[in-house]
Amino acid sequence: MIAESNAATEVDILAQVVSPDDPTFQHEFARALLELKFKDSAQARIRELFAKNNQGTLSEAERSLLEKYLRVGQFLDLLQAKARVTLSQS
Repeated sequence: MIAESNAATEVDILAQVVSPDDPTFQHEFARALLELKFKDSAQARIRELFAKNNQGTLSEAERSLLEKYLRVGQFLDLLQAKARVTLSQS
């Protein structure tokens, strides 16, 4: 368990709710979660933002948007980890 501190991220906190190592999803739901991904247009935007970040030309608004995409991606990663554990336990 993660100690409560200012260093805890949203993903750390969500992991305490989602419990990605606990195989409790219905199998059909788990399979549906594994199909979720960002649309092609969102993936292209994320790549664009990463490129601008690497070049040092990312604006504050773009940095905020990239951080939002990353947080959503991390949440999806947690859910999909739990889905994989659920399906591997069958």
